[in-house]
This record gives sequence, structure tokens and C-alpha cells, in this order.
Amino acid sequence: MDKIKPTIVVSKCLSFDHCRYNGQMIPDPFVEKMKSYVAFLPVCPEMAIHLGVPRDPIRLVRVDGTDKLIQPATGKDCTSDMDHFTETWLRKLDQVDGFILKNRSPSCGVKDVRIYPSAESKSSLGKGQGFFGSKITTIYPHLALEDEGRLLNANIREHFLTQVYTQSRFKELSQNYSISGLIDFHTRNKYLFMAYNQSELQKMGRLVAHAKRLPEKQVIESYQKHIQAMFCKLPRLVSMINALLHCFGYVSDKLSSEERSYFLDLIQQYKEKHIPLSSLLSVMKSWIIRFKEPYLSEQSLFCPYPEKLADMSNSGKDD
Repeated sequence: MDKIKPTIVVSKCLSFDHCRYNGQMIPDPFVEKMKSYVAFLPVCPEMAIHLGVPRDPIRLVRVDGTDKLIQPATGKDCTSDMDHFTETWLRKLDQVDGFILKNRSPSCGVKDVRIYPSAESKSSLGKGQGFFGSKITTIYPHLALEDEGRLLNANIREHFLTQVYTQSRFKELSQNYSISGLIDFHTRNKYLFMAYNQSELQKMGRLVAHAKRLPEKQVIESYQKHIQAMFCKLPRLVSMINALLHCFGYVSDKLSSEERSYFLDLIQQYKEKHIPLSSLLSVMKSWIIRFKEPYLSEQSLFCPYPEKLADMSNSGKDD
């Protein structure tokens, strides 16, 4: 595994500072584990607009069809201050790779923030995005964005890490671009990309094949768009199985009939969602080591991010 260290913006209250409205900090095991492997950029939008700690809570209030950020206890309208901060701060970011935000927060919430019909109402109208979270989806629509609640789901967490590290590696490549580097990147990610979107993989392959005849900027921008399109959704189970079976073809003739049957049985169990993907990857990795298979040993599918960040615990929440 390379030494790439992605930059991730994180809500400051998640394991970094006692900055919640009640003066608390929320220890987050996943964020804590990541601290050795990413460059975190902590931020608290509410502190940034000088609401202080502790502070009276703020909430999203829909006024004449427009969402505003109101502090019910004081009647203060924080909308303009938050709009200015989010726009200014996010536009100044340099080379960010992803975001982990506090869920349900009226500033940072990604999708589950309660919206109220008035500052005093006890019943909400529905749910939406916080001001900071919403601005991220506008300015950085193709970057990985999750809240700490959704990251309890093993599939979402794996997708988030895979997207962050893959895009960060391509960013490094684009800063030191070469045709040989692009070919190597594409080759190493072949089966990971196949597992996500075979159609995009084919388009990327054609782009790489013609890269020598195209302007450097065009190649980088086009390839990056394909990566962004690929990671807009979690990989489909059938696509992952297809990629794994292609890899299995490299070692199947070296296996006993019992081993082949065992792996195909694992595929079926995975298809029926009885076992996690890691069970299949572990078996494949053991065969890659055993047979010293050079091509597969370089495939990012088997190690898209640092192995120590892998964690099979799962909240059971849907994606």
C-alpha cells in the first residue's frame, strides 16, 4: 500500500473539540482510527460565525418556501452569516478529498436535518440538508460526503474509503502526469473499476489507449470525470461478483476441484448476502500470495485503502 494521505474535512465536534451547543465533544471511533491515515481539517461552522460554546441551539426554519437558520431562544437569524462563511471557507479549500460531518446538525447535516415551520414549533415539516452540508454538495458534488451516522454501515464506510483513496491517488497522478503513470494507474485499478461500473471502465480504457494523441489537460479532466461518475453510487453486488470471477480465472487452474467449489459456494453465499465481501477477498488474497500471482497482487480491488481501516462492524442501517 502506498503512503497516500487524503485530506478530509471533518466536523470539529467529532473527536476534535468540545464545540457542540452544549459544550460536549462526540468521540467517534472511526474518526479516531483514521487520524493516522488521513490529514483531517476540522471545522465547526457554528463557532465560525461566533455563536460561542455553550450556545442556544439553532434550527432550520422554512419561511415562505425558503430555509433559514434561526436561534429560537434569541430570535437571531443566522442565515446570512452562515451563507457567507460556508461560501467563503469552502471556496478557499485546497485539494480536499472528502467530508465527514455531524449528522442531524442544522449546519453540518447531510440529509437528515429536521426542518420546522416556525422557530417555536415542536413538530417538523420534514428533513433536509444543513447549510454547510448543502453548500458542499453544490461546490464539491463529486467528492465523498458522509455523516458519522451513515458511516456505521460497513458498505457505506467501505465505499467512502475506496472513493477517497482512489480519487486522492489520481489527484497525485494528475499533479505529476505521465502517460506511463496513467497506464499504471488504470492497470492497477482495472478490477476495482470493473466492480463499480464496467461501462465506465471501458470508456476509460479507450481514453488511455488514445492518451498519447490528446492534450494532457483533456486526458486528466476526462479520466477524472469517469472516476467521478463511477463513484456516484455504491457498487452493485452483481458487478462485484463479475470482477471477482474475472480475478478467480487467474488462479482457478492451479486450484483443486474442492477449492474451486469452495470459492464458488462463497460467491453464492455472498450473492445471498450471508457473508461479507471481505470473506471472498481474504480467500483470493491467500491464493494470490500462494501462487505469487503478480498481476493480481497489484490490483487495488484487494486493498483500496489501508487495511487497518477495515472494520466489519455494521450498524445494520440501510444505505
